[in-house]
Amino acid sequence: MEIQLAQRVKALTPSSTLAITAKAKELKAQGFDVIGLGAGEPDFNTPQHIIDAAVQSMNEGHTKYTPSAGLPALKKEIVNKFIQDQGINYDPSEIIVTNGAKHALYTLFQVLLNEGDEVIIPTPYWVSYPEQVKLAGGLPVYIEGKEENDYKITPEQLTSALSKKTKAVIINSPSNPTGMLYSQSELEAIGEVCLKHEILIISDEIYEKLVYGDNKHVSIAELSPELKEQTVIINGVSKSHSMTGWRIGYAAGSKELIKAMTNLASHSTSNPTTTAQYGSIAAYAGSQEMLLEMREAFEHRLNTIFENLVAIPGFTCLKPQGAFYLFPNVSKACELTGYANVDDFSQALLEEAMVAVIPGSGFGAPKNIRLSYATSLDLLEEAVRRMHQFVDSKLK
Repeated sequence: MEIQLAQRVKALTPSSTLAITAKAKELKAQGFDVIGLGAGEPDFNTPQHIIDAAVQSMNEGHTKYTPSAGLPALKKEIVNKFIQDQGINYDPSEIIVTNGAKHALYTLFQVLLNEGDEVIIPTPYWVSYPEQVKLAGGLPVYIEGKEENDYKITPEQLTSALSKKTKAVIINSPSNPTGMLYSQSELEAIGEVCLKHEILIISDEIYEKLVYGDNKHVSIAELSPELKEQTVIINGVSKSHSMTGWRIGYAAGSKELIKAMTNLASHSTSNPTTTAQYGSIAAYAGSQEMLLEMREAFEHRLNTIFENLVAIPGFTCLKPQGAFYLFPNVSKACELTGYANVDDFSQALLEEAMVAVIPGSGFGAPKNIRLSYATSLDLLEEAVRRMHQFVDSKLK
């Protein structure tokens, strides 16, 4: 019997991040000295007090189902987090805990979109946004965040992209893959357009704790009660507390949306992993010292390698304000070295220089590559040295 797959999955584009990471691991398994700069996760272990709390919860018998929307104690800590960090108040009924922030987004699109509804996605974008919109029957509508505008969209661009089918716009600040931040004034201008046209704002704030220098993360939901009402915040503990494998994220928004998401989750995942929820309670209730140490380490790495990276012939790069990615434009390097496109250039970097980077085509930015600096400084410096040597050896 030949299995006929559903059309919705036939149209999916595989994750370029996972594909490159898999290829790098394959080469490593064969004995090659590959430096992987593709992973989107901190290279620090989860803080010990979080691990201890999770173990304790299991020993105390907390190994059963929880409410679909998450443990009340965890939702309480998330409410407190919003009060402390953004100065905004949510009722626990306005929060759903999910199996990672990715699952929060997926569930949101499933309950929000009807066939043909449009979601505006600024480019460069995180690879899963368009695919999740398509899985929900929606249509991604792309707006180019231009390099000269720090890869951010303007209110004029947003207004031009609106149609009668526009349901939502995604704002990711700090951004994956660019590391750029929207300022308060920029968010106010975008929010004004959304309020005028009654467009839902999906604010992905998963990297909010990783902001460098004098930059400050601002949530669009904190700017006014009206914007809070029209915004769904997506967040989680994966990046902030180095808990990527624990799979705990959450969404905060209107009771109507959160109730619908909870109903869907009850028929799909039942509840987020119980033990991971207890660990997440400790993450928010306990010491935040590790967060500062991790942020300082990332900032030090960025400041150490940035000048060497932009010294590579044909590389231009905006210095990130947050997250842990560099997103250089390497179109000139491709031209100088004779590669037809960035995908081919990236493949050659992996096979010849043994450095794994992610081609920007997967992020809607075919002139760029993404490098994660969530790895040791020694490896980062060696990777940049190899890339420089690779380009020098190909110069025509």
